[in-house]
Amino acid sequence: MRAIEFQEYGGPEVLRLVRAETPEPGPGQVAVDVVHAGVNFADLKARAEGYRVPSLPFRPGLEVSGRIRAVGEGVRGLRPGQEVAALVEGGAYAEVVVADAVTVFPLPAGVDLRTAATLPTVVPTAHALLHEVGRLRAGESVLVQGAAGGVGTVAGQLARAAGAGAVYGVVSSPAKAAHALEHGYDEVFTGDGFVEDVRRATGGRGVDLVLDPVGGDTLRRGLDALAVFGRLVSFGNAGGAEPWQVGQSELYARGLSVSGFSILTLARTAPDALRALAERSFRTVADGGVSLPVTAEFALADAAEAHRLMGGRTSTGKLLLRVAED
Repeated sequence: MRAIEFQEYGGPEVLRLVRAETPEPGPGQVAVDVVHAGVNFADLKARAEGYRVPSLPFRPGLEVSGRIRAVGEGVRGLRPGQEVAALVEGGAYAEVVVADAVTVFPLPAGVDLRTAATLPTVVPTAHALLHEVGRLRAGESVLVQGAAGGVGTVAGQLARAAGAGAVYGVVSSPAKAAHALEHGYDEVFTGDGFVEDVRRATGGRGVDLVLDPVGGDTLRRGLDALAVFGRLVSFGNAGGAEPWQVGQSELYARGLSVSGFSILTLARTAPDALRALAERSFRTVADGGVSLPVTAEFALADAAEAHRLMGGRTSTGKLLLRVAED
């Protein structure tokens, strides 16, 4: 089979198309003939700095859609030929990938394979950030960093559907602001001055919930944008800063709280909870409540070009690799 891997860390040019043996599923696993693979910022961090890379060479990629090729011993409820989406620890940039059966999801009715490749990481993450972790209540206000990215695009729509009183986003350019405004946001701010923008938009009160994938100074400014009793959910460190810490002095005065979420960690530590979360969130797509536009699609051999586009911080929505024909 064909696959993309890297043997050293570096820029997009280290991604190589290779020929490899086709993997077989072990007990409790499923092999999937991949049709589409999602491209995520975590893939770029893996390639550039070894994020979640156990050893080299390594094949990046966390999510696929396709058809089940074979099932391993003990797998129930899944069968060869079935159309599925799957979440994996790595290796999605390949013609065949093996996934634990608990992270393989039959497609809801009406969801095609191209759409399905956008689901495994982004939609459950956005749902968990707002509901399971962020505990958004109707009438509350939300601020989302990276509002034009995959998670941000979905989070704006889910917040609006949940009855948020106001949905604000932060992006890096006017073009990204235009994209976010089409996907649930009331107002979108550009640049680092978002705390002042939030205070102006809320009459000085601040927002009830902040979702932050950036970390570092951006996260600390997010705390400053919270209202009394506000909550911040951290779900990444895209800025590459040193791991952040927050203590009593930042939280006690206004009753703030900080929590975190990682879908990959949840998949390892609580797979049954992940499965329930995925099923709930996928229904929002099947019911038409959420759409995640695929804004660029690349052949498997052109994975480096997908990384260049995402790494240039100009992309919006979701990027996919086309591995096979639907």
